[in-house]
Amino acid sequence: MRIGILTGGGDVPGLNPAIKAVVNRVVAEGHEIVGIRRGWGGLTHTNPDDPNTVESNLIPLDPGVVRTVDRTGGTFLHTSRTNPGRVAAADLPGFLTDFDGEGPHDLTSHVLRVLESQRIDALIPIGGDDTLSYGLRLHQEGVRVIAIPKTMDNDVQGTDYCIGFSTAVTRGVQAIHGLRTVAGSHERIAVVELFGRRSGETSLITAYLSGVDRAIISEVPFDPDRLAKLLVTDVGANPSHYAMMTISEGARMAEGEVQLSGGADPYGHRKLGGIGANTAAALEELTGRGVLYQPLAYLLRSGPPDTLDLMVATNYAAMAANLAMEGSGGRMVALNGGSYTHVPLEVTGEGERRVDVDELYDAQAYLPKVRQVLDKPMFLY
Repeated sequence: MRIGILTGGGDVPGLNPAIKAVVNRVVAEGHEIVGIRRGWGGLTHTNPDDPNTVESNLIPLDPGVVRTVDRTGGTFLHTSRTNPGRVAAADLPGFLTDFDGEGPHDLTSHVLRVLESQRIDALIPIGGDDTLSYGLRLHQEGVRVIAIPKTMDNDVQGTDYCIGFSTAVTRGVQAIHGLRTVAGSHERIAVVELFGRRSGETSLITAYLSGVDRAIISEVPFDPDRLAKLLVTDVGANPSHYAMMTISEGARMAEGEVQLSGGADPYGHRKLGGIGANTAAALEELTGRGVLYQPLAYLLRSGPPDTLDLMVATNYAAMAANLAMEGSGGRMVALNGGSYTHVPLEVTGEGERRVDVDELYDAQAYLPKVRQVLDKPMFLY
């Protein structure tokens, strides 16, 4: 058997350990494994008739190649946001000359040809909703796909946990506690912007664990006037005369829109950014106090994984490798109810998982509201 593995979308800590675990498991059972570079882009840019493109996009893997990759973050296979089902004319590789017009063009037939020519019997894509949505497309085309969920937002349907989430929260909590000395020294309000396009779980859980004063999440539009009054009260109640809040990058003010910039990527997403800065500026004007604005952004996804992400990534990988070698397809490995399991890949098409606002959030006070954790998953939601 020959198995392909790729990483797509944003990088997260834990990808390299997952790749290593898959490689070691597959090779130990006498099978071959090939790493596909730059996510789905490695397949769209491979010309089966050109050995140079094959060599540059498909890397034979063995335990020697991956021996030390788990010591660092990111993905040594590189990544991209390529969606082979929607490729703009400007992004078409030069050897594909059969596509006319601006597109977007569906290169699935080409991807299937590449997989067949390279004798790839099964694919293990590691990614979030976007990457796995194309994995579902290939499954529907007859390719055996075993998916591994990863995303900082922890918002893939069908699983309680995605690789990268624990490290994002860990880094967020550490940064907030570090920023307390600055906010306290200058008696300021601190606005810390975290990931979260449509799911505010990263902001919610980071706020809950770090004990900040207020948390704004993607699911609930907020009133800056009310937020300002609450934070002024928080400053007055703090002997060090400062207050701290988190905000999801996908949050929006009640009278505004989600802050976007640039053109849409192949999955239809425009880049998020600006809500934290705009909120900080509004708070400064409304409160008359100095406001410290700190976007954590790429710091949350850089460097090696924490122990939980290392554990989950390794176990997801071992399970995915076993499923692939057993001949399974159309499955996604998952954690549900505290146990490792696997679910139909179709669940990823049910949309993003979002915070249960009624159970976990006070939409008036802008605070986590965790009254009961009995029977809830480890990271709530």
